Amino acid sequence: MTEQLSARNLFRAAYENRYTWDKNFPGYTADVQLRQGDQVYTGKIQINSDLSFDVTDVADEAAKKAIHSQVWEIAVHRVRRPFEETHGKNTFELGETDPTGAVEILVGGKAEGDRYKVRNNEVCLVHRFIHGVFVTINTFSTIDTGEGYLSHRYDSIYHDAKTGEQKGGIQDFEDTYEKIGHYWIMTRRDIHSEEDGQPATTEFAFSNVKLLQPVAV
Repeated sequence: MTEQLSARNLFRAAYENRYTWDKNFPGYTADVQLRQGDQVYTGKIQINSDLSFDVTDVADEAAKKAIHSQVWEIAVHRVRRPFEETHGKNTFELGETDPTGAVEILVGGKAEGDRYKVRNNEVCLVHRFIHGVFVTINTFSTIDTGEGYLSHRYDSIYHDAKTGEQKGGIQDFEDTYEKIGHYWIMTRRDIHSEEDGQPATTEFAFSNVKLLQPVAV
């Protein structure tokens, strides 16, 4: 019980150390540019105070879908949810400590089979079952905002949950943030991968970021 409690406390502290937008977050608008090889697409995004969002003025439907997916990622990772709401039905057990000092957290209960690694009060590895596949994310560097950490450089890889077969290649991410007003906003995401054995880079750039006016109560 003591080990389980300490594993829960270790993971809870890292979970609560993530940077999230607070209840006063007003939302914002930005111009977006998507660059894939020689192809460049532009448009506009808006993320609202309730973290709903919209993507407009993108001429190409596939490009709009790609931008939509990234904006969803941005919004969903800034949501502030209480630990018990997200993980209250899970149990936690300490696993191995790797040479870097990262402590493995093994999950049981509702999310049995998931696992994490925590180092320096940050989650540096995520291994989760999502929609029939296991996604594994290794974080290599972070940004200290003074109000929690943001992932800066990380990768992701997918495996079939039944066969263990790797699905697609490894994607390497680098995220850039700027503090605008009281809030840290992503201004760039570079994704490096391979397509048909050749290196490929996808760049999302967000500029002209403007916070929305808070809704009067």
